[in-house]
Amino acid sequence: MENFKHYTVMKNEAVDALDCKDGLVYVDCTLGGGGHSELILKRIQPNGRLIAFDIDQDAIDAASERLQDYKNLTIVKSSYTNIKKVLKDLGIEKITGGILFDLGASYHQLTKQERGFSFSKEAPLDMRFNMDSDFSAYDVVNGYSEDDLVKIFSEYGEERFSKRIAKAIVEKRKVKPLQTTTELAELIVNATPRVKTSIHPATRVFQAIRIEVNHELQNVKNTLNDVLDLLDFGAIISVISFHSLEDRVVKQTFKYYSTRCHCEKNQMICHCPPPALELVDKKPIMATEEEIRENPPSRSAKLRIARCIRK
Repeated sequence: MENFKHYTVMKNEAVDALDCKDGLVYVDCTLGGGGHSELILKRIQPNGRLIAFDIDQDAIDAASERLQDYKNLTIVKSSYTNIKKVLKDLGIEKITGGILFDLGASYHQLTKQERGFSFSKEAPLDMRFNMDSDFSAYDVVNGYSEDDLVKIFSEYGEERFSKRIAKAIVEKRKVKPLQTTTELAELIVNATPRVKTSIHPATRVFQAIRIEVNHELQNVKNTLNDVLDLLDFGAIISVISFHSLEDRVVKQTFKYYSTRCHCEKNQMICHCPPPALELVDKKPIMATEEEIRENPPSRSAKLRIARCIRK
């Protein structure tokens, strides 16, 4: 698939964090273009094993071609949210090496016109990562109540003009449902006051709708909790996030499971289980200036790393 484009963000940093070793089991939760997976595979030869997840058939086709010479790779067309069932079906009890999450949408997804992620290209209101899903941006924009639209625009987009935008959407769809990305973007521009900023007025709303359509934050939170039961002692979790909401979920989850006690201050005896994780780095790792010049979206990427210490 020559037309599949995907820049692998913090490729070396994220894979270095996994401390890859021959003979161990690794998981790449978001195969994408196969950049992280290829580097992992190179480092775990000849007896390591990599399980890679993706729900995007375009990504699977492109990565399968790229990685066709590696025999110790299993590509699964499924969401990483199904990791417990998938690994059980594959007969894998523990992730002995490590697991990598790259939570960003791929360049291919964001720029392929018909996927509807971009407000600068005319496309149907879609925004599904999983094209087999029945639920799309059209359903959010034309089906959610005004209050629910305000809620997701505020929570997932941190949009300060959420009420104005939600009201304008509801008024517009009374006449005719909104159909396209450019139609929605134009409505947002007209519904909000002009503010001096380099960010397009529709950016935050489109982010919020994308998160809602794909259940992104809940999926991350649930899966990080599930993964703890699958990690062997010493295995690494390496997570790249691309906006503050995702990063907050990762940071809070890592903090909770690396803290020794969660008791109330007035509780005399602690019954908390020992911590399951230890933080490898207290602060997130950021992309280098060189990488940011090459791929500007990597500016917002944050890499957090933790190690399983529960036996």
